[in-house]
Amino acid sequence: MPHVAPHTSRWRDALGSLSARLLVAFLVPTLLFVAVAGTAVYQLARVILEEELGTSLSGIAAATATQVHGERLLTIEPGDDVASTRTWRNFVRTFENIAEASGVRRVYAVDTQGRMRVDVGGGLPVGAEMPELARDRLELTRVFAGERAASQVLFTGSDGQRYKTGYAPILYEGRVVGAVGVEASAAFFGPLQQLSRTYAIMGAVALSALAVVALVTARGLARPLRRLMASALRIGRGDLTTPVPPEPTLEIGVLARELEDMRGALESRDRQLKMMLAGVAHEVRNPIGGIALFSGILKEDLQAGAHADAGAHVERIQREVAYLQRIVEDFLAFAREQPLARAPVEAPTLLSVACELLAAEASARDVTVDIDAAPAVLEADGSLLTAALVNLVKNAVQASPPGGRVQVSGASNDGHYTIQVRDTGPGVPGAARERIFEPFFTTREKGTGLGLPLAHKIALAHGGALRLDSAPGDTRFILTLPLGGKPGHGASVTPSR
Repeated sequence: MPHVAPHTSRWRDALGSLSARLLVAFLVPTLLFVAVAGTAVYQLARVILEEELGTSLSGIAAATATQVHGERLLTIEPGDDVASTRTWRNFVRTFENIAEASGVRRVYAVDTQGRMRVDVGGGLPVGAEMPELARDRLELTRVFAGERAASQVLFTGSDGQRYKTGYAPILYEGRVVGAVGVEASAAFFGPLQQLSRTYAIMGAVALSALAVVALVTARGLARPLRRLMASALRIGRGDLTTPVPPEPTLEIGVLARELEDMRGALESRDRQLKMMLAGVAHEVRNPIGGIALFSGILKEDLQAGAHADAGAHVERIQREVAYLQRIVEDFLAFAREQPLARAPVEAPTLLSVACELLAAEASARDVTVDIDAAPAVLEADGSLLTAALVNLVKNAVQASPPGGRVQVSGASNDGHYTIQVRDTGPGVPGAARERIFEPFFTTREKGTGLGLPLAHKIALAHGGALRLDSAPGDTRFILTLPLGGKPGHGASVTPSR
């Protein structure tokens, strides 16, 4: 098995904890949303502001172009700026006034070949080619076609600021003879970047607050879950006596109640299994002792040649073996899981079959069994109910004195079918009534103490009940079963019942 370093295991446990998972579940989507939303808002604001700036600059350029006489512009030749000709000075004065009034950095005019005619704010001489025009050649193509346009790309000036240019055509006699360019700083980038930083700070604060909320929520959920985990580990280690504490949270409270029910069921089943094992050990010890005793006596008689008593000893051994076999069969019938196979069962037929199975034993004891069953159809497991009734009727027959009478009756009442098995025996003592359905408890010398507990389990599995009402001369076992196939406490007869 590969070795895992302790620090690696601790990190793995930390990352797999509920707190870490909730923190990730809270923060990752929020972080993605903040990042995507911030980027989208920033880009959208930048596009809108750039478009507004381009529209404004192209409008200033168009207004400037209306004040430019195309024919006079074309008369400006290289060297006019050095000679400071009157025409050149007039254009410079006009462009300076426009730059000062509009707050732009640069205003210039070029001919259709891209050669500079007038440049205010840029310093290029007349006749020089302007390299920046190559950057905006697509926009200038539109301008020389008679449209206004603005550069699509911001450029960075020597001062480190970003700038944008707006263009408008210069017309003379209906044709384009040049273009006016107006450059201005994209000053909105400062506030926009400040807004971006503010948004990032607010996002970080929100994420921090959300992280605190996530940690508090995770701890609030983790504490009861850790308590449940500790309870589950105790149960897994075999501690079935410590109750699972209730939890106030609705969902976790339901889980705690279910875990407590499971613990109680396991404790009950464990207690019952221990009791059953102790009962089996006690019940098996007596017949095994009898078998050992009589087999020893048989051996001695055979060695001494006393064959006359051998048959009696063999019969005693066979009786003990038969009793031992009955203990095993009763134990298996009580302990094994028996799924219910529900089917329509006629109640009178069910009672008649159970009584017929005990007819020979009742006749041997000189006990009369009477049946009075009202018609009804039960949705039940016929074989299991027959076994339960056989145990009840057998108990009544064995409790009846010679010449006694056992009455087996059945009647419908409020959606239930009630079966009563009544005998005229001495009754069940008060101290024994509380334990009558306890496995291996019996008041008879040769009883296994499993017949009545098995009948009780079968009744519960069918959604019914079995109770005892006893007095000297009048003892009744009352079995109540639902009509119409109502579900019981479980779908099978299991040892935990």
